Amino acid sequence: MDEQELRKAAHDLDVTVWVGKGGIDPVVEEAADQLKDRELVKVKFLRAARGGTTVEELAAELAERADAEVVETRGNTGVLHR
Repeated sequence: MDEQELRKAAHDLDVTVWVGKGGIDPVVEEAADQLKDRELVKVKFLRAARGGTTVEELAAELAERADAEVVETRGNTGVLHR
């Protein structure tokens, strides 16, 4: 799939990973496990998780640690692809 097709497929996905005040450390393994079963995973970054960083920075770090790629970020959500 190219990037446009991945974005289209991500549109109707439900959020399955929430990043809260604990940051991304507690969810790295969960995101990686979900990416083994699915092509795309939608992640919601709650306000408490952001601290002084942006959603784009958090999504990029989570993707790197979960061995994935960021398809897109929009608002407080990001979509990861393996």
